[in-house]
Amino acid sequence: MRILIAKPGLDGHDRGAKVIARALRDAGFEVIYTGIRQTPQMIAEAALQEDVDAIGLSILSGAHQTLFPKIMAELEARGIDDVIVWAGGIIPEEDVAPLKALGISAVFGPGSPTTETINFLRAIESERATTAR
Repeated sequence: MRILIAKPGLDGHDRGAKVIARALRDAGFEVIYTGIRQTPQMIAEAALQEDVDAIGLSILSGAHQTLFPKIMAELEARGIDDVIVWAGGIIPEEDVAPLKALGISAVFGPGSPTTETINFLRAIESERATTAR
């Protein structure tokens, strides 16, 4: 799987994004990291150009309710409807259900072990392999 790790908005702290990117790479995934301060348009364009299978959004600013809908709209505008999108960072529990309704497949909060994300992606990879048969 090709995975894009993105930091939407004005977050200047990307330690978590770098940790998950390295863990995913060590687990055998191909990882592209966008760097900090990405707009929804930049994230969607990177996903299109890199032909990714999944997008991990890392956010600490609290702007997920504003930025995630814009990212999902930008993906849809580019015809990207088969990419798994998940999120990690500072996201209150009460915001998880609305984000999942938006199309965010999973939300990993602070302190989530990297193995949770790896197992989540491996399950999707396995499901896709089974469906493709």
